Amino acid sequence: MGPTPDTVIIGAGQAGLTTSYWLTQLGVEHLILDRRDSLGGAFQDRWDGFYMNTPNLSLDLPGMPYDGDDRDAFISRDAVVNLFRRYAELISAPVHTGVDVTRLSAAPDGGFHLETSLGSLRARSVVLATGAYQVPKIPALAAKLPAGMTQLHTNDYRNPEQLPDGAVLIVGTGQSGGQIAEELHATGRDIHLSVSIVPEAPRRYRGQDLIYWMLETGKHGPDYGVNALTTEALPSPALRFAPNPLLSGTDGGHAIHLRELGRRGMHLHGHLETIDDGDITFSDDLPDRLAAVESVFAQRSGKAIDAYIAAAGIDAPEQPPPPPDSWLPLDQVELNLVDSDITSVLWATGFKLDFGFVDMPLVDEWGYPKHTRGVTGIPGLYVVGLPWLTRHYSAIVGGVGLDARYVADRISGP
Repeated sequence: MGPTPDTVIIGAGQAGLTTSYWLTQLGVEHLILDRRDSLGGAFQDRWDGFYMNTPNLSLDLPGMPYDGDDRDAFISRDAVVNLFRRYAELISAPVHTGVDVTRLSAAPDGGFHLETSLGSLRARSVVLATGAYQVPKIPALAAKLPAGMTQLHTNDYRNPEQLPDGAVLIVGTGQSGGQIAEELHATGRDIHLSVSIVPEAPRRYRGQDLIYWMLETGKHGPDYGVNALTTEALPSPALRFAPNPLLSGTDGGHAIHLRELGRRGMHLHGHLETIDDGDITFSDDLPDRLAAVESVFAQRSGKAIDAYIAAAGIDAPEQPPPPPDSWLPLDQVELNLVDSDITSVLWATGFKLDFGFVDMPLVDEWGYPKHTRGVTGIPGLYVVGLPWLTRHYSAIVGGVGLDARYVADRISGP
């Protein structure tokens, strides 16, 4: 890997690459280490039919802004992987793939010591850009499923042909759970959904894709006194792990509404509570869950966007309220896997952070790095690319560059 670098970036997704861009602009010698054998970040782990659920207008990278003519379209998994590879080539990113950092510790004489799969390394500064999708979360209940039952986390799901014939139980209704449910249902599968508290949201809001307003409000809202989408406004640190709205980029992009999935024939259930020899019990609060996921957007993000539009004097059409929908599915609290012909369970239960390789007091009681705008309390150690690092969309392609630039400035400063 060459001589000892000034700075090492761990991770070559959007956070690592944008940090590299700014370090290069500032003349800071550095290298990037990524445990994967090829560039493309965690998008390489998404299923075959995956599409970005953020539109092309959000694909702005420092030094490579989006210049296409279809800003409201959505690109596929392979297209986004290729986007990062083109970006790395354009900015001449000094990436070394296939290098796993197994331990990061403070060096006795200053700086850091990195133990990697290819040997040891020293650096004055280190940027943790390992992303928010580090370790799949699988509930302990998974161990209680009957032997022989096919079960996968969505991180390992690729396509419908991967699953045996029969019905599928999807546990979790975040973006992955909702999109995969639609994909499997379109093939004729019988789908059962264990509903989680992930807010629904409109795909289009006040004349723009919702993500446009989320980015604009997060970036420019503070200039007008609208801080609701910044980290400082979070009422609890736990909300840094709150899921993104239930949206899809497939079929040109659309919102996903759980009641509509139910009307299309999918079976909606409450939270998965117990598994006992093939008998499953769900919580009996499904009506309350559906009401909750339908109300959160208007109470939080929608209110923040409206406030920003008003404060900035932006001419944007009013959003008509959604029509009332009181449809409810059959309240099925108990289910037998055999009787329901369920042969597969997909855990759409998200991911958790894992900084266990950092042998220093980095994280708080939530497992989130302690930092101020990406600058940790450990001199020379930085973090970029986590949700809510400074704002709601700090982790997405169009939002990560601001935090990356701030961190790069701190690294290059006196």
